[in-house]
Amino acid sequence: MKKIIIASTRKSAGKTSLIVGLARSTGKKTGYIKPFGDRLLYRKKRLWDYDAALLTNILGVSESAETCTIGFERSKLKYMYNEETTLQKLREIAAQAEEGNELLMVEAGSDMSHGVSVFLDPVTLASTLQGKLVVVLRGGEDTIMDDVAFLKKRVALNGVELGGVVVNGVQDSEDFIDTYSAELTELGVTLLGTIPHEHRLQSLNVQLLAETLFARVVAGEGGLDKEVKTIFVGAMSADAAMRNPLFNKEKKLIITSGDRSDMILASLNENTSAVVLANNILPPSNVTNRATQLGIPLLLVSMDTFRAAKQVHDMEPLLTAGDDKKVDALEEIVKKHVDIEALLA
Repeated sequence: MKKIIIASTRKSAGKTSLIVGLARSTGKKTGYIKPFGDRLLYRKKRLWDYDAALLTNILGVSESAETCTIGFERSKLKYMYNEETTLQKLREIAAQAEEGNELLMVEAGSDMSHGVSVFLDPVTLASTLQGKLVVVLRGGEDTIMDDVAFLKKRVALNGVELGGVVVNGVQDSEDFIDTYSAELTELGVTLLGTIPHEHRLQSLNVQLLAETLFARVVAGEGGLDKEVKTIFVGAMSADAAMRNPLFNKEKKLIITSGDRSDMILASLNENTSAVVLANNILPPSNVTNRATQLGIPLLLVSMDTFRAAKQVHDMEPLLTAGDDKKVDALEEIVKKHVDIEALLA
């Protein structure tokens, strides 16, 4: 069976999105594991990795998100396992994920050093499972080339097949190839693809917002699948807000205090995807009833408006299981911009 270890030199480079696109593009039945979880999710008194939960859902694999991951915390892993037992456990979950599949995707941690102390770094994963290592790069062009040089000159790849690199989020794919292909060839690195920056992948999902903010959905649950493209903080009067051009943008998220009924009702009359209610204040029943009628989620959070706005601003536009448009877009993008035959060769 072909095993591909997807790693990156920096956090949030796009490993999970690449795996989704590859799995959909190859047409092969694909298994998945993420041995060292680094995106912890706590739901219903259970712990699992967000990416593992997402991929098991999208790929329709038989394994649960919990069995795709060995652990999350270094201290617990060091207490429970030594090197020999860690690698044995790695082989076990890989063998389980391989059953009935033609291809196994193994997602590494946030960067090339992540997991070294517990023997679950990308190089050890590739060496132990005898898989091909593919590295996702993202950042400015100078940063990307520094990362490639570091990877080749400073990372011990003894006994590991470096299948190549995929550069994600570039502004101009053709220009990048023309400028840097010779330098990559000189370093002995195969460029498997350059994926351009895609605005359609940058929107937030209301369901993800609710989960990340640990919000209580008090109305409009039917609209949790909506997307958010604009964020508006309603710290002024409703009249002043409505005169602001941002307030009239489509697919916007309004962040305001739960006692600002005027602002909330004004928001419900516009093209609003959701409203975050700060300060743990529940608005009157006429407001929640109106939101439910319109299918606009009201997300109640305990933090104040400023903290809620900052947390939303810092949030990554992660993929969600029900976001079929993004999943289809990833398949299209990977087919067009990544050399799948070379990656699987």
